[in-house]
Amino acid sequence: MTVKMELADGTAAVKAARRYAEAETKKETAEYPLPEGFSENKGVFVTISKYPSGDLRGCIGYPEPVLPLKDALERSAVAACHDPRFNSLMFSETGACIFEVTVLTVPRKIIYKSPEELLSKIVVGRDGLIITYKGRRGLLLPQVPLEFGWDAEKFLRHLSMKAGLDQNTWKDPEAAIESFNGEIFTETSPRGEVVRK
Repeated sequence: MTVKMELADGTAAVKAARRYAEAETKKETAEYPLPEGFSENKGVFVTISKYPSGDLRGCIGYPEPVLPLKDALERSAVAACHDPRFNSLMFSETGACIFEVTVLTVPRKIIYKSPEELLSKIVVGRDGLIITYKGRRGLLLPQVPLEFGWDAEKFLRHLSMKAGLDQNTWKDPEAAIESFNGEIFTETSPRGEVVRK
């Protein structure tokens, strides 16, 4: 299930995401040359965080591989500037923000017979999760539980709440849980070196 992306490609993705976002904050359009592999359909998320606090400033993406990576990356970076949880990002803020790109594998439904079996199938730090229940859907990236120190059960509780559901909805037999992996590339400082996370 692993994506396996070269650091050079991850670096290009992060630099492109920043370029697209900064152009959006100036109401401009931007182009960024991306490697040939970015024509393949992939899911991707762009995360913008304040530096050095790490507080979230925006995070938007495509869970499913419905667009070529280059297009999904551009749209996600632009949309992350207008994450509805926050005021729109201003260009003056971008120099104090870190950009991070997560390239996703195709989500797969987890097959399980009990909540305990589900917990045993989740590896914190490796798996991102999606819950779908009665028309609601929520997603959390693989890095989120690590950042907050959650175990698998807390991860599932917060996933349920992300979808606007009760924290124990993940235990409902009608809830569908999918997992995916992600390769994460991030700036170490604003406009700084890009590393694999």
